[in-house]
Amino acid sequence: MKTDAARNPQTQKEVDPEIRAGKLFAAIGYFSFLCFVPLFLNRDNKFAQFHGRQALVLFIFELAASMLKVIPILGEVIFKVAWAGFGILSLIAVVRVLMNEYWELPLISSVARKMTL
Repeated sequence: MKTDAARNPQTQKEVDPEIRAGKLFAAIGYFSFLCFVPLFLNRDNKFAQFHGRQALVLFIFELAASMLKVIPILGEVIFKVAWAGFGILSLIAVVRVLMNEYWELPLISSVARKMTL
């Protein structure tokens, strides 16, 4: 019995070797301060650098949200909402990395594109 991929060779996608090489680093980068892993350990990989820059901007926003906790009541609420939102964005980004995609995070990608490291 043949699988769908065996019957139709066009269903198999060739993964770019650069994406394959940078996938692990890119995925790890979305876990908070580990954003520095793809930025420094995989400097020559466009895929890892693309996601590493976005992860760094996301981490900076997480730090900014953490600083808002100083504000009584309102700061705590903003922090919790922001932290949940950043967590969801990170999870989606990791899934997109594992799907071999250059996915641009809303709002964050425009800041990340302007960064030079």
